[in-house]
Amino acid sequence: MIKKIMFLFFGFIFISNLLANDQQLLVRVDSLASYLDTDFSAEYTIVQDKPGQSRTTTVAGIFRRDSREQYVIVVMEPSISRGQGYLKEGNTLWFYDPQSRRFNTTSSADRFQNTNARNSDFTRSTLAQDYRVVSGENEQLGRFNCRVLTLEAITTDVTYPRMKIWVCENNLLRKTEDYSLSGQLLRTSAIPDYYNIGGRFVPRQILFVDTLRGAVINGTFVNERTQIIINKPSFNRLTDSIFSKTFLETVNQ
Repeated sequence: MIKKIMFLFFGFIFISNLLANDQQLLVRVDSLASYLDTDFSAEYTIVQDKPGQSRTTTVAGIFRRDSREQYVIVVMEPSISRGQGYLKEGNTLWFYDPQSRRFNTTSSADRFQNTNARNSDFTRSTLAQDYRVVSGENEQLGRFNCRVLTLEAITTDVTYPRMKIWVCENNLLRKTEDYSLSGQLLRTSAIPDYYNIGGRFVPRQILFVDTLRGAVINGTFVNERTQIIINKPSFNRLTDSIFSKTFLETVNQ
């Protein structure tokens, strides 16, 4: 009986240490996907494929100041959406419509411009403060040796209450699966390659596949998908005026 109790005790300690190490891995993932010591800007080309419909392309300028949890997005194309913008300040996200010249609050969980990307996909990574690790295992993902972590949210301020993430050996995120609270798979994403700019890493492209939305084409269900191509990444200092409603009101005038 004593041996059994000792076995269970040390087994518990071993599993606890593994989960603690995996929780620290989330911290390292966040550190590479967040730029707390500098500003960030880039041009995002967002290509939406809806089966049975024509492809749509949105081009937007992204401006981030992670140290203050701020970002600004300005839509440049298509022309019908030009001038639309988003301003995130802490927990508040504003959407600006240049036609009505009005700001309305929106949610980080909402779809961005009716694509499979969410507004929360454009901000810094906060996995370690939003989720706890339930389990972890090693898995080969293509050419990457990955640690696969199953996560559960510890706050309601997240887009997805459950996730699985694939983290490669250099602590970069390579794949995610996003789940509902009931365990329904809602979306998968892949990040095959990154820019390395002075030791800071920026995805070159991100692919989102909606597991629920799509259409039957020639007898086969084809999922909606969105590809984001990131160009012109920069870590140059941005002026404070960019992170304001005034900037969105005047940027395309």
